[in-house]
Amino acid sequence: MSQPFKDAVGLCKTIMRNGYDAYVINARLQKSALAESGAELAMDISTELDFDGLKRQFPTIEACNEEGVTGLLRQGGTSFFFHPASVEDGGHPEECVARLTPRLLKILQERGEIPLSAACPYLPSVQDQDHGLSFDNGEIRIKGFPDQALKQDYLLVVRALRFAANYHLPIEPNTWMAIIRGARRVLDYCPASDIMDEWRKVEAENMHAFVQLLFECQILHGFIPEIAALSRVKQIKSPEAGEETVLAHTIDVMRHYPEVLPYDWYGTLACMFHDVGKLYTVEYSDGQWSFLQHHRVGAKVTRKILNRLHFPAEDIDLICTLVRDHMRPHFMLTDKGIRRLMAIDEYPRILEMVRADIKARGGSYREFNHNLKMLERGDTPEEALEPFLNGRDIMQATGLKPGPTVGIIRDALLKAQIAGDVTGIEEAKDFVIRYAKNEGMGN
Repeated sequence: MSQPFKDAVGLCKTIMRNGYDAYVINARLQKSALAESGAELAMDISTELDFDGLKRQFPTIEACNEEGVTGLLRQGGTSFFFHPASVEDGGHPEECVARLTPRLLKILQERGEIPLSAACPYLPSVQDQDHGLSFDNGEIRIKGFPDQALKQDYLLVVRALRFAANYHLPIEPNTWMAIIRGARRVLDYCPASDIMDEWRKVEAENMHAFVQLLFECQILHGFIPEIAALSRVKQIKSPEAGEETVLAHTIDVMRHYPEVLPYDWYGTLACMFHDVGKLYTVEYSDGQWSFLQHHRVGAKVTRKILNRLHFPAEDIDLICTLVRDHMRPHFMLTDKGIRRLMAIDEYPRILEMVRADIKARGGSYREFNHNLKMLERGDTPEEALEPFLNGRDIMQATGLKPGPTVGIIRDALLKAQIAGDVTGIEEAKDFVIRYAKNEGMGN
């Protein structure tokens, strides 16, 4: 083993003893190059340390203007070129090890041994501040050769979709095709937590566009297949509009929800899951689609999905509550029904989910408006809303026949309850008997 190669290995060991990765790039090629007479004494090393980190390990290291070189160390008559290593979890495994550098490529050219793989040689580089994306001409474009750039970090796909959704920009056609070709590998190599970190940077009002893009490039099919499958489940949008897919409806609900709660990321995500239970409850009978108990089934499915995506327990509970209870305000609620709804801490979000659902369908607000009015009574004590005795009880106590007189006594009893003059059933009976007698209504 030549001395320059031994020195390069020694430098790598020094870096690794300090807790960082380092290796000699294409060791076999560099060994053979050093063996040639008159060969330049130079070695290429790859490491995850940046220049400042290298400077702390090797104080004599110099900055280098050559492309893709982090620093240059001259030692023992040999030039050691340090190149950045790829440390992205989403990188293609075959591209995580640099096999060629411009210097090594030149050696192969001089030998006439340029391999086909050198047509687009991969060399890791420091991550750009713009995340490897270009925004020229109002389009999202992956810098360089899109397919090759994605091999360095497939998370670029999700990042490009995130920028496209947040800034309402189209994706450049060649970049879009590279995204589609790389969709499967996004799921193979990118941790779910990294994908969700990008997802969390999507604004609530733009999440519908982001989910649509995930579906169109088929990442959604592998990441959350339960949601993607809703594109094959049909329902009636309205008698006039006819059938629609549940996924199309879901995305419409996600689009309308932030119109009232524009920063509610969790509420918008709950809208994405609100109909996932329809995949498991759908039945077609007599020309009609039905989805009985889809909200309860959907909450259970949502919990399974969110656990799979490593959501915190408190976030899972919040989203599953919204999914489970989103059907409550679709019906005209009684005072007791309103109180049960208001007992749910997140009932304002549930109401907005229903509003968005109605708007997405172009449906009727009759039940929804009724429930909004009932909410005004929600803080009123129950004894102030209903008298202790109903009409039949009043007739039994007073001996009255059915008629408007019973209603008059009922209203008087309610006023007495509100005033605090009547506080129980027995007092209510005494009150109605006394009232009927004083007013000359009894027998």
